[in-house]
Amino acid sequence: MDIIQHSIAVGKYLVSPLIKDLDDGRFSASVSIRSGRGSGTHDRVMRFTPRFGSHAAAVRYAVDQGLGWVRERTAPHAHCPA
Repeated sequence: MDIIQHSIAVGKYLVSPLIKDLDDGRFSASVSIRSGRGSGTHDRVMRFTPRFGSHAAAVRYAVDQGLGWVRERTAPHAHCPA
């Protein structure tokens, strides 16, 4: 198992891609999105079904998915009155 993290802090979130070497030479990707501190820490982990031919491609995909999740939750909503 080869898990290498390239964590990115975005506001209150920490986005960490988790990459695993597969037996067939490909890579799987997951991402951890952590928020909070101490006993109030919440960690969401998403596992993805695509398999990747390179470690870098798996990292890019996991980071893109994690940052997209964060953006959806932190962007102002057009339908909410200011």
